[in-house]
Amino acid sequence: MARSTLTVFFENPFWVGIYERIDGDRYEVCKITFGAEPKDYEVWDFLLKNWSKLKFSPPIKAKQVEERKINPKRMQREIHSKLQEPGIGTKAQQALKLQHEQNKHRCTRGTNKIKKKF
Repeated sequence: MARSTLTVFFENPFWVGIYERIDGDRYEVCKITFGAEPKDYEVWDFLLKNWSKLKFSPPIKAKQVEERKINPKRMQREIHSKLQEPGIGTKAQQALKLQHEQNKHRCTRGTNKIKKKF
C-alpha cells in the first residue's frame, strides 16, 4: 500500500516542501522550494503540473509500518492543537520578535507625537 505526505515549512529565506512517499518497503523523499509562502491551491497546482519532474531520492529500505485507524474527531482535535502551537522557533527568536514588535509600536507612537507638535 502506497502512502505519501507533504510537509511545508519555512526554512529561511524560503518556504520548502518535503514530499515523502512510502511504497511497501521503499522510502523516497523529494525537496521542493516554493519561495514565497504558498497557498493550499498553489501547492496542489504545483504538484499536478510538476509531478513528473520531481526528483526523488534513491529508494531506501523502510520497515513496514502498520497503519492504525484514527477516529475522525480525534484527528480533528490533533490538527486543531497543532495549529494552535506557537510555531517553530527558539525562545530567543520569540523574544527578539517581541522586542522588534515593541520597538515598532514605540517608533510609530513617537512619530505621531512629533506630527502633532508641528
